[in-house]
Amino acid sequence: MSELLGYAAQSIVGCVREHNEDALLCAPELGLWAVADGMGGHQRGEVASAVALDALREAVAAKQDLVVAVQTAHRAVVAAASGSGMGTTLVAVKFDGAMFDLAWAGDSRAYRVGVDGITRLSHDHSLVQALVDAGELSPQQARRHPQRNVVTQCLGQEHQDLEVGGAKDALAPGELLLLCSDGLTGELADDEILAQCARAETLDDLVAHLLALACDAGGRDNISCIVIGLALSETTVAANRSNSFLSRLLKSRRS
Repeated sequence: MSELLGYAAQSIVGCVREHNEDALLCAPELGLWAVADGMGGHQRGEVASAVALDALREAVAAKQDLVVAVQTAHRAVVAAASGSGMGTTLVAVKFDGAMFDLAWAGDSRAYRVGVDGITRLSHDHSLVQALVDAGELSPQQARRHPQRNVVTQCLGQEHQDLEVGGAKDALAPGELLLLCSDGLTGELADDEILAQCARAETLDDLVAHLLALACDAGGRDNISCIVIGLALSETTVAANRSNSFLSRLLKSRRS
């Protein structure tokens, strides 16, 4: 029988920015985790991300569906912005046992990581992603495109209904769910993220190593991530001792 793991989470300013406009929400009592990447400058981005996550938590606690809760958070940011132009991207997950709902707006991402590799579960609301979808850019070109930071959806945008991406799925025993801002994925390719997952001894180590590697690669933006996972039973691990990833994942479980 699998059980929900604890989690590890960290957000840092990076190597270039003066302020951290990212924010994290970790509410295991609600089965809720989220990453918000604020925009607006002059510290308005950090206001937007904080307002969004506070509103999201209240909406989920009030039993709103996750996508609806993101829409509620969007309206809260619009109200707080008062025409200032601040906004935030957001990616959130709500767990019910192994099942989860995922919601996002902008280019903060969600990944599934396991023995079969890494899979992106979210789909960026961004200019370069639209060009990739249209066949005008390759994913590799998109990572270094000069307009890669232009998002087409964000919480706080006025005069336009917010498009919220959503998905429902289940996390298998031995897998991880990774939520992150584009400060991580702008510096690290998916295979680099996977390599760190395979090497990490604990969830805390994994988060620390990912952020350090992103800083080593330039750290040009704020960098944030959360990892969550399902443990394997002791019996299943005993039958899979050759699988170091699964063994370490169980070892990293928090009480």
